[in-house]
Amino acid sequence: MATTGFTVNTHRLDPYKNFKFQVKWDGRTVLGISKVSSLKRTTEVVKHRSGGDNSFDHKSPGRTSYEAVTMERGITHDLEFEKWANLVHTYQGDPGMDLVNYKKDLVLEVMNERGQVALRYFMFRCWVSEFTAVPDLDGNANATAIENIKIEIEGFLRDVDTAEPAEG
Repeated sequence: MATTGFTVNTHRLDPYKNFKFQVKWDGRTVLGISKVSSLKRTTEVVKHRSGGDNSFDHKSPGRTSYEAVTMERGITHDLEFEKWANLVHTYQGDPGMDLVNYKKDLVLEVMNERGQVALRYFMFRCWVSEFTAVPDLDGNANATAIENIKIEIEGFLRDVDTAEPAEG
C-alpha cells in the first residue's frame, strides 16, 4: 500500500497549502504578515582529489549558511517591524543600537485548512538587515502599500514535537 505522507490523517492526499501560516516573536503573533520567503540552508561543497587517482573529485560538506528570510505585510499603524528594525539602527546611528535585544528567536507555524498548527519551525538569533518603511508609491496603481523586513537568521530547526493534527 502506498503511503501519503500523513500518519494520523491517512485519508488525506493533498499536501498543506502555503497560505495558512503565522509568525511569532516575543511570545505573540505578529499581525498582518502576508508573505514569508522560504527557509533555506546551503552547505558548501569541498572538493579534493586523492593522490594517484586524480581523475575525479571527492566531495565533502563544508560551511553551512542560512539564507535571509523576508516578511511583508500591508502598512498599518502597528509598529512591530519598525521597532525591531530600529533596535539595529536608528537615525541617531551607532549610539541608538540595542546590543542586548536586537536578535530574536522567531517561530513560523504552518497550518492546515482548519487553522490547526501542522508544522512549526524555530528560527534562531534573527535580526533585521533591511527595512522598507514605505514602498514605491504610484498614483496610477491599484495596490496595497506593503512594508517589509529582511531578517538574517543563524539557523532554523523543525519542531518534531508538533504532532500532525487530527482532522476527522
